[in-house]
Amino acid sequence: MIDIGQPPATSMTDAINLPITPPTDTRRAQPWAWTEIAIVTLAQLITLRIMGQPWWCSCGTYWPWGYPTQSQHNSQHLIDAYTTSHMLHGVIFFFPIVWLLPRLGRVWQLAIAVAIEAGWEILENSPIVINRYRDGTAALGYSGDSVINSLGDLLSMVAGYLIARRIGLRWSIALFIVVELIMLWWIRDNLTLNVVMLLYPIEAIKQWQMNV
Repeated sequence: MIDIGQPPATSMTDAINLPITPPTDTRRAQPWAWTEIAIVTLAQLITLRIMGQPWWCSCGTYWPWGYPTQSQHNSQHLIDAYTTSHMLHGVIFFFPIVWLLPRLGRVWQLAIAVAIEAGWEILENSPIVINRYRDGTAALGYSGDSVINSLGDLLSMVAGYLIARRIGLRWSIALFIVVELIMLWWIRDNLTLNVVMLLYPIEAIKQWQMNV
């Protein structure tokens, strides 16, 4: 159990090495954390549906896997080529959350990560971001995520979060690099390029990505 009088961690490495078994009162509050996770997830899916996103791929098939990226199946099935990018979201979220909130129970820490990812999923499917993807990246004709794809993205983030908690900082960095390189080779895109092209599109990269 974490000592409430324990001084805060001075570095991210110290934070992830601190004992993280929550105190008794926090343990009793964990059902509320699971409730928050369920509510946020449900709110994310309902919001996307209200925003006009389809439940599943409009192709009429309910196959869980959608590929290739430059097709009507992109971001429309439960799993696609960008599932690993959302897994890396979880890897990235884990360490700042544990570093900044080391005394918070594990489930509440996870709940914060879920809330962040759900917020991004809603923003990502807003007209301004969808148009930004269409204009600045190789995602021509992109119309946002289906509801089921957004759920898959959230579950992928949770998986990445739990993996990071299991393997620690150094192996998480190695995992991030390996996954990014594999995606770069496979689909000429990854989380890093996605962020770059969304914030500051580079035409040469866009043309290279389109010539898959």
